[in-house]
Amino acid sequence: MPESLVALPPAVLTFAASDPTSGAGLQADILALASMGCHPLSVVTAITVQDTTGVESFMPIDPDWVADQARCILEDMPVAAFKMGFLGSTEIVTVVAEVVSDYPDVPLVLDPVFASGRGDEFAGEDMVSAIRELLVPQSTVVTPNIMELRRLAADDDEDANLAECAQRLLDTGCEYVLVTGTHDSTPDVVNTLYHRGGVLRADTWQRLPGSFHGSGCTLAAALAANLARGLDIGDAVYEAQDYTWQALAHAFRPGMGQHLPDRLFWARDSGDADDDET
Repeated sequence: MPESLVALPPAVLTFAASDPTSGAGLQADILALASMGCHPLSVVTAITVQDTTGVESFMPIDPDWVADQARCILEDMPVAAFKMGFLGSTEIVTVVAEVVSDYPDVPLVLDPVFASGRGDEFAGEDMVSAIRELLVPQSTVVTPNIMELRRLAADDDEDANLAECAQRLLDTGCEYVLVTGTHDSTPDVVNTLYHRGGVLRADTWQRLPGSFHGSGCTLAAALAANLARGLDIGDAVYEAQDYTWQALAHAFRPGMGQHLPDRLFWARDSGDADDDET
């Protein structure tokens, strides 16, 4: 078959830190994007020293190297969506924002990573402010958990109305805010998609036992993949949640810390699943 007639998988460019465990970060994005039928492209923003118990240290990449990685890829092939994870430094946020500003028609999914699942702090207020001012306005969808939402909205009130916080982000120019309820105290996990007109959809999922590494990365990457494949926002959000829940339901624990989502759960026989919760 001539190459021109071969259907190419949509390419998604992720900006994220390397995670040696493949539980989160760049490696997790690559797994999720490939699993969802996309061709993953990657820009390394930082190198981390971590295992499944937590992050010991990280080293941001030189901002010029980050920009050069992205521009080299973008000048070579079309990209159907961007996905943003941990960006490493305020300077990297600035150069990444400059790069994606040249592609306003490409959907951008922003996963605001400010801390690890264990609580290791990654972002100071200057970096949070830079993300709020430079990247949120360019985003198609921002996917914060409740704590990240309040930091992005610059609201320290723990009782602040989540809809008001989401509206503050929407007022900056982003199209949608998907607030995840994983850190809430509700019996089930409720994820709510906000648009300028209010709540577009709210989905309820069984809360799974255990602690997971990379659930937010998986959701954002799956959402970017769905947008790259041309799904409308409602279907893209629902299918990304369903994929993430299935990956968490099939999670495994290879080390002494958190469980890792199985992003290739669909490729394994049910009898091959590792049900060891120890």
